[in-house]
Formats: sequence, structure tokens, C-alpha cells
Amino acid sequence: MNERLDSFLKRYDEIKLLIEDPALIKNQNMYRETMREFSRLAEISESQTEIENLITQAADMKALIQEEDGDMKELAKEELRAIETRLSDAQDKQKFLLIPRDPLDGKNIIMEIRAGTGGDEAALFAAELFRMYSRFAETKSWKFEIMNSNETELGGYKEIVFSISGSNVYENLRYESGVHRVQRVPVTESSGRIHTSAVTVAVLPEADETEIDIKPEDLRIDVMRAGGPGGQCVNTTDSAVRITHLPSGVAVHCQDEKSQIKNKAKAMRILRARIYEIEEAKAHAERSEARKNQVGSGDRSERIRTYNFPQNRLTDHRINLTLYKLDLIMQGDAAALFDALKLSAHEEILKASAS
Repeated sequence: MNERLDSFLKRYDEIKLLIEDPALIKNQNMYRETMREFSRLAEISESQTEIENLITQAADMKALIQEEDGDMKELAKEELRAIETRLSDAQDKQKFLLIPRDPLDGKNIIMEIRAGTGGDEAALFAAELFRMYSRFAETKSWKFEIMNSNETELGGYKEIVFSISGSNVYENLRYESGVHRVQRVPVTESSGRIHTSAVTVAVLPEADETEIDIKPEDLRIDVMRAGGPGGQCVNTTDSAVRITHLPSGVAVHCQDEKSQIKNKAKAMRILRARIYEIEEAKAHAERSEARKNQVGSGDRSERIRTYNFPQNRLTDHRINLTLYKLDLIMQGDAAALFDALKLSAHEEILKASAS
């Protein structure tokens, strides 16, 4: 761990000099990557400064305890305990900062939510999940954009695809992939019985054009008239676009925009993300067991969570976490949930690296 810390601090000093070079800002991609690395290393450097200061304070307080008697000695002992608690917390925080970061963590995402079993009720819950994620994005000052949607007559979604961009979006939402189960009395249920429905979520790190090479000759592009209940330009113009990647068979359909050109651009973004996910899944399968953790594989067929509305309860089955504030979480107050998932994943990585 000390060797890793030393290498990070050395790299921090190097980057401090590098960002002063006027030539760096001319390459915007390199500049963004460098500033992202600088921000993380600065946090590690600040944590080390805090630890060193606390160690010095603890040593001074121990010396004072040796010199004093009576009330002053007791006060010094109490202060030492407080310093040692802060030191332990700072050291634990630094351990997590020193965990090698997944290069995908800083990426923006494309999220796909689809209604599963449950018909109209599943579609309504898909819409509520979309609102939950979009409200959480607002609390983080992230931007989100609907890429494609298939709305039902009751206001739910059979499918909605949207992008979220901002700081470390994938790091915070990567564990949302899987099956989300909801238990409640549907608005369509007249007898008051509780129904169980399911929605699937997929979180795709958004790939840059330079990261995925898609050849034009590998694409089949079809245009058609948009469909759906009351959608824009429904049955009036050939604005909807379907792009099929022939080598992989991945197909993407977009119809939310009035412009065929805009729909094609959005479809290409989704297509790149899906193909990127396929490539990452292959790479993940080749990585060591140490990279796997109890949070889950990210497989969208894995049941990850239950939302029980009558009990105001949310349970994440991967980390055995239960929160009795489902109403607040559905309003976007979900930081505690997402932080617990990240913490569990980090702890598993620490255990693996220590063994």
C-alpha cells in the first residue's frame, strides 16, 4: 500500500508541472483526461497531508499527557481519543482512494429501462424508475437526455432509453443493471390485491467514437414512420430510424426526434454503447477473480432489488440492504443506496487485494 501511495504522490507532482504547460490545453481530450487524473490525485495528496497532521497532533498530545497531571491530563487523554478516531477514519478513507480505479468509472452512461412481467403496471413502474434516476441526476447537477421511448396509453413506458452525463456517472450508477421487482396494488387493480411486476435496467458506459470502430459497410439503416400513442410526427414523416450492426446483430431504433438526422445520431450513440458493452463483457470475463465482487455481475437478468410500496421498503438483495424510505428514494433521494453499493464493492476489492 505504501508503494502505491508513493507512486500516486510522485505522479501528482508530475501532473502539477504538466498542467502548467500551455500546450496541454490545445489538446482538449488530453486536457480533460489529465485534469480528471489530477483531481483524483489531489484528493489522495490531501488525505496524506491530513493523516500526517493528525499523526503529529497525536504525538504532541501523548507528550502533553506525560507532562501534565489532574484535569489537564484527562482533557489531553480525551483530545487524544478524538484525534485517533479522526486518524482512523482518514486512514480508512485513504485505503479506498488507493484502490485502482476502473477506467470506466468516469464515463457518461446510456441507461435502458424496459417493462418486464406485469403488463401496464410494469410499464408504469418503468416510468417511475426513469423519474427516480432523472431526479437523482438533478441533485448531482448531471445532464440527462431521452434518446428513445415507447410510451403506453396510461403514461408508462414499455421502453425508455436515455443518457446521463456528468462527473463519475458510471461509478455511481453502474450497479443498477438487473431486474427491479415491484410489489404494490396497481392503479388498474379494483380489488386491492398486491401484484408483483418486474422491470429490467441496463447501464451502458457511453463510448467515444475513437473507442469503437464501426465500419459504414457493417451497418444497415432503415427509415420508417414513427409509431406509438400520440408521438411526435406519428405516421406523418419517415423520421424514425433503425440501425442494425450486421456483424453482431445488434439493432437500435430511434423515433423521438422530428428529424431523421437527429434520430440517426442518437441511434449511433446507443449502438456504440451496446457494442462497447459487449466488448467490455468479454474483457471482464478474462479478468481475474479478484475483480468480481458481491455487488453482482451487472447481468441484466439478475434480480437485484425489490420495491415494496405497502411497507415503504426497498431491499437490495446483493448486499442485504433494507431501507424504509422508499417514498424518498423514488423522489430521487437515493444517494445512501448508491453509496452503499459502491462501498460494498470497494470493501470486496480491499479484501481480495489483502488475501
